Formats: sequence, structure tokens, C-alpha cells
Amino acid sequence: MSGKKVIFDTALRASVNLQSSKLPTELTKSSTALFSALSGVKATLPDLSYDYNALEPAISAQIMELHHTKHHQTYITNLNAAMEKMDSAMMNGDVSAVIALQGALKFNGGGHINHTLFWENLSPNSEYKEGGTLDKALKERFGSKDGFISELTATSLAIQGSGWGWLVYNPKTKMVDIASCPNQDPVEATTGLKPLLGIDMWEHAFYLDYKNVKPDYVKAIWDVINWDTVEARLEAAK
Repeated sequence: MSGKKVIFDTALRASVNLQSSKLPTELTKSSTALFSALSGVKATLPDLSYDYNALEPAISAQIMELHHTKHHQTYITNLNAAMEKMDSAMMNGDVSAVIALQGALKFNGGGHINHTLFWENLSPNSEYKEGGTLDKALKERFGSKDGFISELTATSLAIQGSGWGWLVYNPKTKMVDIASCPNQDPVEATTGLKPLLGIDMWEHAFYLDYKNVKPDYVKAIWDVINWDTVEARLEAAK
């Protein structure tokens, strides 16, 4: 495995200096093995562990069904299409096509990752455990659970346009922190921070219920957070 990685990295660095839109043969061979393993592997819409109406009144059944079956599914459909094109581009050594696909992979792949995390963040049985790993981490960084909620709420509402507010774990500081990402940028892939809890600030997540009153949406979502999942992610990230 390490030998293949060296070949891939060496060829990739060499390709930077090529006056050509084709990947070098060495890189094409090593990347072909990778993408052949991914060929035919499709992203699929994850099942929810609760019914669409289970989060009411915080989030209506209508929004949950549209958000899950339409919006999330669209990201998956577009991601699979981009992966097929990427597979073909890598097989043909077409570096221009590979580069051109980066935006679609980031946006749709991020949309799939973010929404998968989001569904797992929600639960009709929201119970916060005092004294646990998460509670201690939040108190160390924010002073209290309420301090954390206040800061993530403010960060999420400050997002201009569409994006996500996140509670994250920072591997460098060994502490939890707050982050925001625009559009569907996946927080770990773009920042190196480990996602623990995300709030979807795209209008499709709340508009049917809350219109343009975003503060009411963010206030309500705290009633349906799956704190067990957040804590499990924190423990896994450490």
C-alpha cells in the first residue's frame, strides 16, 4: 500500500510540470486501480431512524420528507453522476476533466455527507446527560451547555446565504469548538475539524415551517438534538 502511494504522489507532482492535459502513464495505472475499486459503488439515501412526523413541532413531517427524499436525494444523484465521470476521466488520464469535476464532487459529496450527519443529529427523544464526556467538553470550552448553544446559534444565524453551523472537535487543540462552512462544503475535508453536530442553514431546511424567521428555526432545533450521537462522535474523534 505504501509503495503504491509513493508512485501515485511522485507521478502527481511530476504531472504539474507537464505541458499536457493527459495524466502520466504511471499515475493513470495507479489511479485506475483505485477507481476500479470504486466503480459501481453508488451513494444511496440513508434510512432515517424515526418517522417524518417524529420531530414535530420543531420540524414538520412535510419538511422532513421533502428535505430527505428530494433535496438529499438530489445531492446523491448528482454525486453518483460526477463519480461516473471522474471514473472515466481517470481511466483515460484526462487531467482537465478531473479538475473540472472537483466542484461537483465537493458540492454534491458535501451535501451527501452533511445531510447524513444531520439526520443522525436529530431525535424525537432528546436527552442531554450531565457529567458525561460531551458535557465536560462543552463546559471546558464554553462554560456551560447554554453557553455553547448561544455561540453556535449566533454563528449559524450569522451565515450569509446558505451553509452550515457546526460543533467540531479540533485535533490540534484537543478541544471542541464552533465552525461554519458555506454552501455544502464538508467541514472535515475543508478544515480538518471533526464534525460533531451540524445545523443546516439552507432555506429548504426550514422555510415551509418558519418562513424567513431563522432564529425561531434554530431555537426549535435544540429540542430535537440527539445528544447521544454527538457524544459518541466526540469520543470517536478523540
